Amino acid sequence: MQTMGGEQVTEALAHAVSVLEAGTGRDWAGTKAGALDWSCRYTAQHVADTLIAYAGRLATGARRRVPFDTVLLDEADNAAVLDVLRTTGALLSAAIATAPREARAYHGFPYGSANREGFAAMGVTEVLLHTHDIATGLGLPYEPPEALCRGVLERIFPHVRPGHAPWPTLRWATGRGDLPGRAPVTEWEWRNNLVIPAARLTLQGITPAAAADLAVGGPGGFAWVGDGPYEGEGAEEAGTRTAAGMLRQTYEAGTHRPEWGMFALVRREDGRALGAMGFHGPPDEEGRVEVGYDLAPSARGHGYATEALRALASWAAAREDVRTVFAKTAPANTASQAVLTRAGFTRVPAEGVLRLYELLG
Repeated sequence: MQTMGGEQVTEALAHAVSVLEAGTGRDWAGTKAGALDWSCRYTAQHVADTLIAYAGRLATGARRRVPFDTVLLDEADNAAVLDVLRTTGALLSAAIATAPREARAYHGFPYGSANREGFAAMGVTEVLLHTHDIATGLGLPYEPPEALCRGVLERIFPHVRPGHAPWPTLRWATGRGDLPGRAPVTEWEWRNNLVIPAARLTLQGITPAAAADLAVGGPGGFAWVGDGPYEGEGAEEAGTRTAAGMLRQTYEAGTHRPEWGMFALVRREDGRALGAMGFHGPPDEEGRVEVGYDLAPSARGHGYATEALRALASWAAAREDVRTVFAKTAPANTASQAVLTRAGFTRVPAEGVLRLYELLG
């Protein structure tokens, strides 16, 4: 899987600086940055401010916004502004490189935090979009590397259907361009992965990028226990990799809703992924939503599945659009049935051979 980390922040900035250097002799303070109300100079200052804020949050594990701003000195010319961008980008890259795998820090929308990959993707996005704004204002051509655009789309724009080239798609998704067959975007936000806490675990939302890697045999960016991810046993018991392939299909079809997707079950004590759990899709018109799960064999028998299912079902049942959380199991899968019962589900009559368990919201 192509990573999203400090190297990508550095790459995005190096490409941006190489483009903007051609315009350092122009009036950045008196020129609007594309369609923004900001000047080119203020837009560059905003990027620097954001990059250093991200670095500070991730380095300290901040749980709220740290209230400070980056200010450019009046005597800083445009070449010096680019030096500031390089510096703040280097600080973010270093913070990402040194942050532990499980580190998370504050970012408000939509779920309150981001991990190091999320901060990298947000930093890259800030650089790509605002370099485009500045370059547009200065009349400079700009098209960032395709892999960077695809990387941020697959990590923090999981709700955006791919299909067109990544850079035009990213511009459209952020209200900076049009795409054939899609309505203009007037309001937008990126989306870091949802994390649901449990006592000994965290349920960490799997991005389309991670799902693609898992589906073809990779780790998806997680550190797995030795016998994970679980492969499943045929059509009746799909494992993590099969479920990841299904997530990827919904993403490519434009029907993926990340909060109703798939989560890795990560053990707090050592950061190891034990299995996966998630929804088969968003709630239907009757407010019914189906869950499924698996664990690596070595993680079974310790109550992890029950703990995770309670946390996930509780999160779902608290939503206004959910009335019933349900699961289906094969008659012979008594272990799964025991998990459902311990998590508060009740068996109800059902047609067909599968057994049906429900939890009312």
